[in-house]
Amino acid sequence: MAAIAGRPGFRPHRVVVLALDGLLPFELGIPHRIFGRPKDARRRHLYEVVTCSVRPPGPVVTDADFTIHVSHGPEALATADTVIVPASYELGPVYEEGVLTGELAAALAHLRPGTRLASICTGVYVLAAAGLLDGRPATTHWADAERLQRLFPQVKVDPDVLFIDDGDVLTSAGVAAGLDLCLHMVRRDHGAAVANDVARRTVVPPHRDGGQAQYIERPVPDPQQASTTAARAWALGRLHEPIQLRDMAAQESMSVRTFTRRFREETGVSPGQWLTQQRVERARHLLESTDRSVDQVAHDAGFGTAQSMRQHLQTALGVTPTAYRRTFRAGEGRTPEDLRT
Repeated sequence: MAAIAGRPGFRPHRVVVLALDGLLPFELGIPHRIFGRPKDARRRHLYEVVTCSVRPPGPVVTDADFTIHVSHGPEALATADTVIVPASYELGPVYEEGVLTGELAAALAHLRPGTRLASICTGVYVLAAAGLLDGRPATTHWADAERLQRLFPQVKVDPDVLFIDDGDVLTSAGVAAGLDLCLHMVRRDHGAAVANDVARRTVVPPHRDGGQAQYIERPVPDPQQASTTAARAWALGRLHEPIQLRDMAAQESMSVRTFTRRFREETGVSPGQWLTQQRVERARHLLESTDRSVDQVAHDAGFGTAQSMRQHLQTALGVTPTAYRRTFRAGEGRTPEDLRT
């Protein structure tokens, strides 16, 4: 990984984006927009973003009415700390048969061991065809999930989530989920405060609730049906208090059963899962931005006890509250490995 900001030999973490023919310009631009923003306390860029092709520098066809000129060839992959593969509509045998072209295989041979890999939407087919997802969880656009599973039965496809972080390999659903994924990587590398700043400047939410279930096409609901928005707003205002499902349902004048079904339809998760997500985010914010004790943070985030919060942060982030604060409280960039020290 790249050296850490503030330490001798600092260099930005290099993100190399692999531009394939038929790519979607919007998705190609996501890594540049998200990783191009973060800076450390000395105003140094925490990431360097480079675009490369599987061929020598030159034109790459997009799915729009224009081509782009890429200034780097596949050898740039050998310099990457993170490689991101956006979606393409012209993957050929990769998409049709699940096998790499010779050109693509030769390009991926440049990857160094330990490089973090990520895909946006159908870019996951490239990782799968290279055997990099065998036995691992992965996701893609919900409309492609069934096909991905059929073509690569050794991959554990989850069609319900916006992205999956499996350590050194991350995959996301379609289009805007690429924003979620890249913001998540910034959050994982440098903390919620840095990721939230990038999100604000990009005018997107720093974290979206739920998964893809809320975007799958369904019959149009009765316009007279109420949403669960008021209940979520009510709960966010009192995360530090015990919140019962029946109390949330009462905010919408619904039965618990109806409320639970409607809530999952709208957010993609159960009310309990949503509350835990919000409390984890509140705890992260407090650990980063305040000097409150771990016990006080646990109380203010609604976990009740430090032990309960520790268990939830371990599950969600893989670290203890103390380790998370030690990594991100100073506000300097750290590598993901620092979270586990």
